Amino acid sequence: MPRFSKTRFFLLALGTVLGLFLIGTIILITAGLRDHLSRADIGLVLGSKVDPDGTPSPRLRARLDMTLELFRGGYFPTVLASGGTGKEGYDEALVMRDYLVSHGIPKERVITDSAGMTTFASARNTLQIVRQQKLNSVLVVSQYFHIPRVRMALKRFGISEVYSAHARFFELRDIYSSPRELLGYFSYVCRHYDVTAK
Repeated sequence: MPRFSKTRFFLLALGTVLGLFLIGTIILITAGLRDHLSRADIGLVLGSKVDPDGTPSPRLRARLDMTLELFRGGYFPTVLASGGTGKEGYDEALVMRDYLVSHGIPKERVITDSAGMTTFASARNTLQIVRQQKLNSVLVVSQYFHIPRVRMALKRFGISEVYSAHARFFELRDIYSSPRELLGYFSYVCRHYDVTAK
């Protein structure tokens, strides 16, 4: 009898945790799919994988295409392309810049951040650029499940006006990327944000 009670308690606890995790994931996805559009001083597009031939992967291309659409719509006058160098050996920020320029954005309107190896680094580097150029607002573009974490990081770094738009791209890996992103979100909640960093 005691063993049965312990098993029931374990299953109940496990079910509760999984249920809360599922609810949290649904909330995160819903928040990411709800765009917050407004004119901003700069558009921030986050990097992703570059294919072995040096071209943006479909996921990255979708982010860039959304950035192009917003730029053409007058939502921001300048784009910040932030990314690092992946295992393929390409600088994501430069690949992103070249794609944007080849599709009509003037080169002088694209700022590159090649030190954006993580979401945290991209948010911190964005703060530096916002301060240097005396800007106030940012419109961020990324995958829907990634948007809540980016928005939170930017706000925690002291950028009060943060808007967002998600790339119109969905794939099977989103099934595990979305729950994993919930863990990433909570890890960022617990991080220290040094808003005085130069």
